[in-house]
Amino acid sequence: MKKTAIITGGAGGIGFGTAKQLAADGFNIAIFDIKEGSAVREQIVQLNGLGSDTLYYRGDIARVEDCYAFVDKVVEVYKKIDVLVNNSGVAPKVRADMLDTTEESLDFVFGVNIKGTFFMSQAVARRMVGQNDGIIINISSISAYTSSVNRPEYCISKSAISMMTTLFADRLAAHGIRVYEIRPGIIRTEMTAPVIEKYNQMIADGVFPIERWGFPEDVAKAVSAFAGGAFPYSTGEIINIDGGFHIRRL
Repeated sequence: MKKTAIITGGAGGIGFGTAKQLAADGFNIAIFDIKEGSAVREQIVQLNGLGSDTLYYRGDIARVEDCYAFVDKVVEVYKKIDVLVNNSGVAPKVRADMLDTTEESLDFVFGVNIKGTFFMSQAVARRMVGQNDGIIINISSISAYTSSVNRPEYCISKSAISMMTTLFADRLAAHGIRVYEIRPGIIRTEMTAPVIEKYNQMIADGVFPIERWGFPEDVAKAVSAFAGGAFPYSTGEIINIDGGFHIRRL
């Protein structure tokens, strides 16, 4: 029987790159995203062409009831959840000095990145506990430890994902459920498009030991390794997919 992977924010960017990789790995794919179904028809066709049975569910991850309704639907269709990839995430709509950060912006980013990730994980973990197995993979960011004072809400939210990884790994280990974190660096997606020139210059200046942009496929390969069960005696582990940015150099 084919395994099933949930991917939040799976309609584009890192999420869709991951969906394609896991579909090629032999998983059925269940995508949770806020985009209209009509806007992701091409993506679904691509996934089906890779041999995946694909479920698309439109919902708002910042709404707890949407998270639980989606998980119920996945179980109804596929009976079991083998992998959860927590990929959904947003940046602030406007980059601004942290002294000017608004309550609205903080609530927006925290609602998706922290609240949404937590309750989607909770909903899936309750199902996985009953199965006594499963894998949860959280997509965080180098922003979990890197200061960007013009988008503090994003940095704080990603650091929260790291603690969430630790907490779920600790709580679920006794049930055969392993939890991992992937920290992408500068990845070419819609999110980084507005600051492409800034990051092009950083790459040219040698900020990254591997002097190129990262791509969704780079992150997807790491997800594939975790989802495939390659690390059975590991949980709470972090892998950096960042071109070596985490290396401190003088």
